[in-house]
Amino acid sequence: MNAIEARDLAKSFTGGDGGRVDVLDGVSLDVRAGELVAIVGASGAGKSTLLNLLGALDRPTRGTVRLGGEALEGRSDEALAELRNRRVGFVFQFHHLLREFSAMENVMIPLRIAGWTIDAARARAVELLQRLSLAERMQHRPGELSGGEQQRTAVARALALDPAVVLADEPSGNLDHANAERLHDELLRLVRELGVAMVVVTHNRSLASRADRVLVLEDGRLAAGAGREVLA
Repeated sequence: MNAIEARDLAKSFTGGDGGRVDVLDGVSLDVRAGELVAIVGASGAGKSTLLNLLGALDRPTRGTVRLGGEALEGRSDEALAELRNRRVGFVFQFHHLLREFSAMENVMIPLRIAGWTIDAARARAVELLQRLSLAERMQHRPGELSGGEQQRTAVARALALDPAVVLADEPSGNLDHANAERLHDELLRLVRELGVAMVVVTHNRSLASRADRVLVLEDGRLAAGAGREVLA
């Protein structure tokens, strides 16, 4: 089953001189449940723009996206936000944890917003933090956690509502080598164990090498036949 189906995605912006800037032009992508796909390419190639379209954070100029079988086009902003909250988890280079709350409380926040009771949200947060080897750190605030622990807490938060899709933009870009490698191992394990589809934008060769597929975004398109040779 495909968790993501994107067809003929295009995205254009108006440049500073008033002219049109084409960032994406005809991108199509399927990602199955339980699959990790890495997207690589030069800075400015449109990788983050593609993630924004796949995650319903932005609307395409042309093309369609389906998440977990549900189409994005034609929905109001409110309906898109509701679908995004149910279907998509996001992990960014910087964890964006709320510093006044503990790791557990940070993971509970999206659950409480979604209407879960305190007890149910706490139980779910404990389950996920334990999966990410943070059982002894749940009551610590972000400032008391290492960079790797903060990012793994962010991953737990992204998984809180059991999304069909996790979109990660340079998730290990702010970590040292040891913490990055641990995060990469955890991401792949969670994809397999939870059956979530994951799309990762990365410049990290080690992370890309773990992916089921590596695709290159170039000149606004996912290059045909692109793959692991880009990591050589």
